[in-house]
Amino acid sequence: KNSTKAMEKELVTCSLQGMEKAALKRSQIFQVPGGKDLETKVIVVLGKAGMGKSILVQKICQDWSNGEFSQFEFVFWFDCKQISLPEKRYSLKDLLLEFFVKPQEGSKEIFEYILHNPAKVLLVFDGFEGLYDHENFPRCSASQPEKELCSIKELLSGLIQKKILNGCTLLLTARPKDKVYQYVSKVDRTIEIVGFSPQQRELYITKYFEGLPYCDNALKLIKECEYLFSHCYSPVMCRFVCFLCETVLEMGDKSFPSTLTTLFLKFVQQKIIPVQTNVTALQNQESLATLARVAWYLGEKHQSAMKSNLLPSKEVKEFALKYGFFLPFAFPRHSDSGEEEFGSTFSDFVIQNFLGALHLVLAEEIKDKSLTKYLSFPSKKKKPYNWLDLVPRFLAGLLFLQDDSYFCSLSNKDVKQSTKKQKTLLKYIRRLQMNELCPERLLELLHCIYETQSNYLLQHVALRLKPDLSFLGVVLTPPDVHVLCSILKRSRKEFSLDVRNSSIDMQGLKDLVGLKNVASFRASLSDTVRLWKSLEQTKDYELLRASTEKFVLDPFKAKTMKDVSDLSDLVEMQEKMINCVQDASGCSSYEIPAIKNLRKLEFALGPVCGLQGFLKLVEILAAFPSLQHLDLDALSENGIGDEGAKSLSEVFPTLTSLETLNLSQNKITDVGAERLATALPSLSSLKTLSLYNNSICDFGAENLAKVLPAMASLRVLDVQYNKITGVGAQQLTDSLRKCPHIKNLVMWNPTIPYGVLEHLQQLDSRISV
Repeated sequence: KNSTKAMEKELVTCSLQGMEKAALKRSQIFQVPGGKDLETKVIVVLGKAGMGKSILVQKICQDWSNGEFSQFEFVFWFDCKQISLPEKRYSLKDLLLEFFVKPQEGSKEIFEYILHNPAKVLLVFDGFEGLYDHENFPRCSASQPEKELCSIKELLSGLIQKKILNGCTLLLTARPKDKVYQYVSKVDRTIEIVGFSPQQRELYITKYFEGLPYCDNALKLIKECEYLFSHCYSPVMCRFVCFLCETVLEMGDKSFPSTLTTLFLKFVQQKIIPVQTNVTALQNQESLATLARVAWYLGEKHQSAMKSNLLPSKEVKEFALKYGFFLPFAFPRHSDSGEEEFGSTFSDFVIQNFLGALHLVLAEEIKDKSLTKYLSFPSKKKKPYNWLDLVPRFLAGLLFLQDDSYFCSLSNKDVKQSTKKQKTLLKYIRRLQMNELCPERLLELLHCIYETQSNYLLQHVALRLKPDLSFLGVVLTPPDVHVLCSILKRSRKEFSLDVRNSSIDMQGLKDLVGLKNVASFRASLSDTVRLWKSLEQTKDYELLRASTEKFVLDPFKAKTMKDVSDLSDLVEMQEKMINCVQDASGCSSYEIPAIKNLRKLEFALGPVCGLQGFLKLVEILAAFPSLQHLDLDALSENGIGDEGAKSLSEVFPTLTSLETLNLSQNKITDVGAERLATALPSLSSLKTLSLYNNSICDFGAENLAKVLPAMASLRVLDVQYNKITGVGAQQLTDSLRKCPHIKNLVMWNPTIPYGVLEHLQQLDSRISV
């Protein structure tokens, strides 16, 4: 259990560092830098449900069949939610050549060729989360897994462990929240699909309605409903919105749903009602209620598919298939029995979520008091109750649609029970300690409240939001931003937002920053500079100036070369800002407050890029007039060396506010110490200087000793763990007598004899070891 927690923590740390958005061509997916040809390569494609992972996989298979990806002679594609259902055992040969595709002849020879040429094999497991229980994943214990019978899970485990077909390429698709890394020891490449940009949303909608007389009206209607348009960043949601928009326009109706719940309520109603009679209405209501129970039952087991013979009745099966809630599929014949089995899977994850929520509202056995455990925002750090992560939103929305005619048409149940459940939800939210919620749970709460469209609840939540809202490292999707904006607008408080490493898009950042009651914000530097450049191009000087006034940078930690480049871009932006402000107000000078007020700057690029990044950083240090703390001590050691020390010393005269300079663990020798010492007196405000764990010898110590009396502001000097001997220590001690302002000299070095150091300490109590 503890190792799982440690792994989750490690995964979060990795995902926040150096994660950049980039357009990736399909042909680049299998380009693994530094990968060994003889070892299995594992590539993971992450993406929320509905982002198009399965479509990508199908396109890869299609491209391969058309001659692309020629490095692979064999491509096998498995839909995990389907192959996980039969509780049968297979050999690897069964899995590849019976389960997937059966050659008409030469099976034995083909399989032998595959075993001897694993590098030419691509195995795709689509929907990896469908293959493991959320509790465990069995390890492959077979001594000859190529020939012995194993479960599907054991075979996949053997492939991952490189016991089977070592040298092949594995492509796994999964949702970001699924613990792929818990089951896969080494991932060679991770790719995440983030959905459509606003421009791509418009393109999709335009293509969907291309050639129809109401093409322009459709785009206009969808964009006017900003909340649903924000959901169109997800390809599957975009398809649903377009389908319903088409139905609305064909009926001449001008009203469009305003929430996800009303959208799917109308979607289900449009599927069922146009063709039903009074007789079939009751049957449909009963079939829908049964199907909703199935959706919930499967969701509790982390499944979306089942064997067709396990469906409650023939009527329910026909209902589900007729109206497109289910899709059928066939299991390949097993080589032993030759029997063919059939399965059914929900046509879409959102449909299963909606029906699962409908079950919670309609089911009489689920009492109102037990309802709150199905919501995903417990104040304690509990895991969300259910795998169906949209259920809480639909549940909250449905509970506030008791009088809706569409809702009533789907159910023949008494609404009194549902009204009780609504009151339970109201009471629960009123008692909820919102300030104890982590950012993810808070966002989930805001979505649930938004789905209710209850003015009372929206106002209640808006008034109780804390003024400091941090979404650091939490992915903010376009719908998240829309909901957050709409609730922040209702509050009279002033808010401080942190949206760093949130993958927020430019429109979302612009919307949040533009809110009058957002007094300050922190965002990734690259996102912020990109926003400002866009505002400059559109000549929106008012928002440009307002957003620069609100932007906070202090403290800043540079961990990658990109961080340093972004900081350089920010400084460069200031030059452009002067011109913009001059044009807008006639003022001749302007400083971006974030630059002017930066007080602490940490540098932690590590040994590979340390010197290169630091030399770039030094070029812009003079732009930060309030810089008080410059910290170059990183766990991975930056190693700026003498060249970095020389470069830094040249800009000392411009760092008039610097009070703390930490150059520990940077491979500085006597050469660098001499250059530093010459320039140190120009740091007129310096109070603390640390040169801990470098390679400074007696010559460097002598140079430092010479300038100490001239450093009137210095209070603490740390030179321990260098290579100073008793000679250098004596020189520093002699200089210390002329420096009454210095309060502490930390000087322990393994090269100074203990007796000498003890004697010096007796001479001056300010020396510590």
